[in-house]
Amino acid sequence: MHELSIAQNLLALIEDEMAKHDKATLVTVKVRHGRLSAVVPEALTMAFEVLTAETRLAGSTLVMEETPVVLRCRACGREFSPESPSAAFAPCPACGEELGHEVLSGRELYIEYLELE
Repeated sequence: MHELSIAQNLLALIEDEMAKHDKATLVTVKVRHGRLSAVVPEALTMAFEVLTAETRLAGSTLVMEETPVVLRCRACGREFSPESPSAAFAPCPACGEELGHEVLSGRELYIEYLELE
Protein backbone atom coordinates (compact mmCIF):
# COMPACT_ATOMS: atom_id res chain seq x y z
CA MET A 1 0.00 0.00 0.00
CA HIS A 2 1.99 2.97 -1.24
CA GLU A 3 -0.73 5.29 0.05
CA LEU A 4 0.85 5.02 3.51
CA SER A 5 4.12 6.54 2.26
CA ILE A 6 2.17 9.17 0.32
CA ALA A 7 0.30 10.07 3.52
CA GLN A 8 3.59 10.27 5.45
CA ASN A 9 5.04 12.65 2.86
CA LEU A 10 1.82 14.64 2.78
CA LEU A 11 1.92 15.07 6.56
CA ALA A 12 5.58 16.15 6.43
CA LEU A 13 4.67 18.86 3.90
CA ILE A 14 1.72 19.95 6.03
CA GLU A 15 3.89 20.18 9.17
CA ASP A 16 6.43 22.29 7.26
CA GLU A 17 3.74 24.68 6.06
CA MET A 18 2.23 24.92 9.54
CA ALA A 19 5.64 25.82 10.97
CA LYS A 20 6.27 28.42 8.21
CA HIS A 21 2.97 30.16 8.96
CA ASP A 22 3.12 29.65 12.73
CA LYS A 23 -0.19 27.76 12.81
CA ALA A 24 -1.08 25.05 15.31
CA THR A 25 -4.21 23.48 13.86
CA LEU A 26 -4.94 21.80 10.54
CA VAL A 27 -8.62 22.07 9.68
CA THR A 28 -8.68 20.79 6.10
CA VAL A 29 -6.25 19.65 3.44
CA LYS A 30 -7.43 19.23 -0.14
CA VAL A 31 -5.46 16.87 -2.35
CA ARG A 32 -5.96 16.72 -6.09
CA HIS A 33 -5.06 13.41 -7.70
CA GLY A 34 -5.17 12.41 -11.34
CA ARG A 35 -7.03 9.34 -12.48
CA LEU A 36 -3.70 7.92 -13.70
CA SER A 37 -1.78 8.64 -10.48
CA ALA A 38 -2.47 5.14 -9.11
CA VAL A 39 -3.79 6.56 -5.84
CA VAL A 40 -6.69 4.78 -4.15
CA PRO A 41 -8.54 7.63 -2.40
CA GLU A 42 -10.05 5.40 0.28
CA ALA A 43 -6.63 3.93 1.15
CA LEU A 44 -5.03 7.39 1.32
CA THR A 45 -7.86 8.64 3.54
CA MET A 46 -7.46 5.67 5.86
CA ALA A 47 -3.67 6.11 6.03
CA PHE A 48 -4.15 9.83 6.75
CA GLU A 49 -6.59 9.07 9.58
CA VAL A 50 -4.32 6.42 11.11
CA LEU A 51 -1.22 8.64 10.96
CA THR A 52 -2.98 11.68 12.42
CA ALA A 53 -4.77 9.83 15.25
CA GLU A 54 -3.60 11.04 18.66
CA THR A 55 -1.52 13.85 17.13
CA ARG A 56 -2.18 17.57 16.93
CA LEU A 57 -3.57 16.91 13.43
CA ALA A 58 -6.26 14.53 14.72
CA GLY A 59 -9.74 15.48 13.58
CA SER A 60 -8.58 17.31 10.47
CA THR A 61 -10.31 16.60 7.19
CA LEU A 62 -8.69 15.21 4.05
CA VAL A 63 -10.62 16.15 0.92
CA MET A 64 -9.75 14.25 -2.26
CA GLU A 65 -10.61 15.47 -5.75
CA GLU A 66 -9.90 13.50 -8.91
CA THR A 67 -8.57 15.18 -12.05
CA PRO A 68 -9.83 13.56 -15.25
CA VAL A 69 -7.53 12.26 -17.95
CA VAL A 70 -7.09 14.66 -20.88
CA LEU A 71 -5.07 13.52 -23.89
CA ARG A 72 -3.81 15.23 -27.06
CA CYS A 73 -3.93 13.05 -30.17
CA ARG A 74 -0.50 12.57 -31.70
CA ALA A 75 -1.99 12.42 -35.20
CA CYS A 76 -4.48 15.30 -35.37
CA GLY A 77 -3.80 17.28 -32.16
CA ARG A 78 -7.34 17.09 -30.79
CA GLU A 79 -7.65 17.16 -27.01
CA PHE A 80 -10.07 14.66 -25.52
CA SER A 81 -10.96 12.66 -22.41
CA PRO A 82 -11.03 8.92 -23.04
CA GLU A 83 -14.06 6.90 -22.01
CA SER A 84 -11.95 4.15 -20.43
CA PRO A 85 -9.96 4.90 -17.27
CA SER A 86 -6.72 3.94 -19.03
CA ALA A 87 -4.82 6.18 -21.40
CA ALA A 88 -2.86 3.24 -22.82
CA PHE A 89 -5.51 2.48 -25.43
CA ALA A 90 -7.74 5.45 -26.20
CA PRO A 91 -8.97 5.98 -29.75
CA CYS A 92 -9.13 9.63 -30.77
CA PRO A 93 -12.77 10.60 -31.36
CA ALA A 94 -11.74 12.77 -34.32
CA CYS A 95 -9.36 10.61 -36.35
CA GLY A 96 -9.39 7.19 -34.66
CA GLU A 97 -5.65 7.11 -33.80
CA GLU A 98 -5.31 4.67 -30.91
CA LEU A 99 -1.78 5.03 -29.53
CA GLY A 100 0.90 7.56 -28.66
CA HIS A 101 -1.23 10.38 -27.28
CA GLU A 102 0.28 13.04 -25.03
CA VAL A 103 -1.12 13.05 -21.49
CA LEU A 104 -2.10 16.64 -20.62
CA SER A 105 -3.71 15.88 -17.27
CA GLY A 106 -4.54 12.92 -15.13
CA ARG A 107 -1.19 12.15 -13.47
CA GLU A 108 -1.31 14.92 -10.86
CA LEU A 109 -0.87 14.43 -7.15
CA TYR A 110 -0.58 17.64 -5.14
CA ILE A 111 -1.95 19.64 -2.24
CA GLU A 112 -4.43 22.14 -3.62
CA TYR A 113 -4.89 24.00 -0.34
CA LEU A 114 -4.54 23.87 3.43
CA GLU A 115 -6.95 25.43 5.88
CA LEU A 116 -4.97 26.26 9.02
CA GLU A 117 -5.78 27.99 12.30
